[in-house]
Amino acid sequence: MIHDVDESLSALVRRDALNGSGVEVAFDAPTREWVAKRNAPVVDMYLYDIHEDVSRRQTAWEDVRDETGRVTGRRQPPRRYRLSYLVTAWTNRPEDEHRLLSAMLACLVQHEYMPAEVLAGSLEGEETPILITVALPPTEDRSIADTWSALGGELKPSLDLVVTAPMNIDRAIAAGPPVLEQPRLVVLGQQAPSSTGSRRAKGSSVGVHRPPAATDTENAPEGFADETFVAGGDEQSGRHIRVRTLPRP
Repeated sequence: MIHDVDESLSALVRRDALNGSGVEVAFDAPTREWVAKRNAPVVDMYLYDIHEDVSRRQTAWEDVRDETGRVTGRRQPPRRYRLSYLVTAWTNRPEDEHRLLSAMLACLVQHEYMPAEVLAGSLEGEETPILITVALPPTEDRSIADTWSALGGELKPSLDLVVTAPMNIDRAIAAGPPVLEQPRLVVLGQQAPSSTGSRRAKGSSVGVHRPPAATDTENAPEGFADETFVAGGDEQSGRHIRVRTLPRP
């Protein structure tokens, strides 16, 4: 997913910020050694931090449906990760660097999410929006100056770019067989229990079971009667539904 975000960002910047110019797009760490080796104008987008956006995590499993709309399984929803980039411009003149940064800011600030036409790899056709935020104030636990100190370079004008992208989790479970028949219930009046203690309506997939009178007397309140309905067939029974009836006042 990370390299697909890199390719998508590169396509967006080349299309809307650089406008086909000869400025190179790089994703290298802007260390002193890298700066000493460059010999052409470069826009560098260094990925320096990756962590999950836990505020957007969903815990409910998603239904997986076939072409007929029938649920065939359930899967975990994708996790969203925040990819933080340090965007810098490198030329021989500070004025040119500022122009490049201005073009980058104008390009990124007009997009709240990554356009579908620049998405690459696993992100192509992704329904979850890939969010973009740029030049927001840094959080208390992170400082751009600390990032430059860790790189061993001098502080330089930069843009803090954050891309929130989904990563699909390959974890799913198969759904049980679908219920193809509607349950059919037959409610009988208060009759004496049969010798077998259960009845099944002719031509129906639901059986009616009456507990013995002694059981009704012991477990049911006075004036109540219980009936248990068994769905399914003789070979494989379905759900047991217990109905408690109240006599008319």
